[in-house]
Amino acid sequence: MRKLYIAACLSGAFFLTNCHDELDKVNPNYITTEIYFKDAEDLEKGVTGIYAVAHSNLLVAREWFFTHALRSPDYATGGAQLEAPRAQILNGGTSPDNSVVGAIWTGFYTMIHRANTVIVNGPEATGDAEKIRLMVAEAKFLRAWAYYELVNFFGPVPIYTEPVDAVADFQPRAPVADVYALIMADLQAAQAELPATRSAGDLGRATSGAATFLLGKSYMQQGDYATAKTELEKLLGKYALTDNYLDNFREETEYNVESIWEIGFQGRSDNGYNWGSGDGPTQPQSSVRNQEINPISWRNLIPSNDLLNEFETPENGAAKRDPRLDYTVYFPGDEFNNGANKLTEDMQGGAGSSILNGQPIKVSWQKYTNLYKSDSGFQPAGINTRIFRYAEVLLLLAECENHLGNQEKAVEYLNMIRDRADVMMPHYPTAQFPVATQEQVFAAIMHENQVERGGEEGRDFDVLRWIKEGKTAPPFTTYTFKPEKDFVLPIPQDEISRNPELGAGGIERQNPNY
Repeated sequence: MRKLYIAACLSGAFFLTNCHDELDKVNPNYITTEIYFKDAEDLEKGVTGIYAVAHSNLLVAREWFFTHALRSPDYATGGAQLEAPRAQILNGGTSPDNSVVGAIWTGFYTMIHRANTVIVNGPEATGDAEKIRLMVAEAKFLRAWAYYELVNFFGPVPIYTEPVDAVADFQPRAPVADVYALIMADLQAAQAELPATRSAGDLGRATSGAATFLLGKSYMQQGDYATAKTELEKLLGKYALTDNYLDNFREETEYNVESIWEIGFQGRSDNGYNWGSGDGPTQPQSSVRNQEINPISWRNLIPSNDLLNEFETPENGAAKRDPRLDYTVYFPGDEFNNGANKLTEDMQGGAGSSILNGQPIKVSWQKYTNLYKSDSGFQPAGINTRIFRYAEVLLLLAECENHLGNQEKAVEYLNMIRDRADVMMPHYPTAQFPVATQEQVFAAIMHENQVERGGEEGRDFDVLRWIKEGKTAPPFTTYTFKPEKDFVLPIPQDEISRNPELGAGGIERQNPNY
């Protein structure tokens, strides 16, 4: 049916062209790259367009969050209301036609196409040379982030470094090493050109610190812990931990001293949301994450038992209850709406329940929900998503040091995290977590990573890396992890259908066992 439709269009175009040669075949109202992206202001608008995709429903506002969450051991279903494509990922049965997987593929390649347009046209643009240089560097950072996400979600993926404008421009899947080579080159260029900080009007735009962080993490994903350490150490002293843990997940404390890069959102007075691709160009961009996980909303996902029972409490032998448990999760009896209401089990949506320290209990996510200041969960929210934050730098450095045989330094980094003013957990070693050997220190690293970053995006990539390196067994409880298949997602069926070159480079069109 699709082929017939295309053929009919082409036939009609041929007929009109031959009968009306005097017609102007170029729509004068349509802006093309031949007349646009010619000066610094055009490039800046082009970069804004890249961010718009990152903010959209395809990516951070919804589907990017979901894909990470559903592949993380920190999440469980909130009940039967979880949509089928999402339950499929959570349960390890993802198929190539999964709509969530297709959405993030489309979103990231749209980002890449827009970034390529800026990067290719930048050298010929006129006007403010400094702005042009910064716009190209910013586009390279965003392209690197898109490829970093793609290569970790899908493995080998097609590489595009120029805008695609013809069917002949399709590319095959490139080896993972080649994808990382482009990521590293882009990040090194961005690191050298981007500013260290942003002023009020540009908060949320990429910085050299964001490029350095992603460069360090990219080295780690490739197993190069020594170089990762060198990069991540550049961030020491340039950021700090906030005194209050929840400052990293609330609207009033965005762009704080701990934030390295975040995607900004703004609540809408009408509580509206564009479910197709995000908010329109004249509307504030909001995130639907709050509505998805809020205790008194859909509550589609809840904290997993694995996450809940990882926190140190007196019930499991700890000297003190880790305050981060109560910052991460809402329990029955907790106050919300600025203290005006108390949460009950009956208020919480869905049937999903949990087991904490052997006792059944109905709990929900507190991170990234606006219930602390609202009496309703049925609303998109304006809480920024913190993509990179300083606590993760300390966790990654601890991992690097331990991998390189420097256990004492690794423990020092872990204790820095536990010294946050409103956390103040006892230093390692503890009765539960001795740190006399490399293996014991790594167990403490995995623990601290989960209780500090539980439910945050990117933790799933860390866990999969640990499994691949043989450092831990698969911690997933919703399905049986299959190493011959589950390190990556399937290439979306739409891409397989439309890209005739996908398998031309010697790599199969589809990932194994899908």
